[in-house]
Amino acid sequence: MQARGEERVWRIWVNAEDRVVSFHQESGFQMLEFRSWEYFQAAIDQYTQQRYRYQ
Repeated sequence: MQARGEERVWRIWVNAEDRVVSFHQESGFQMLEFRSWEYFQAAIDQYTQQRYRYQ
């Protein structure tokens, strides 16, 4: 359980040109930040359907 005042944040970094999603900071990638696990999972599903590769 989270302490009061804490919120969970999930981040991914995306390079649309090379179709790559990273779970750690990468130079030249755009950071996306999610405060909802459901939105984070929906984004991952969308990138998977678009055949992005993960690193």
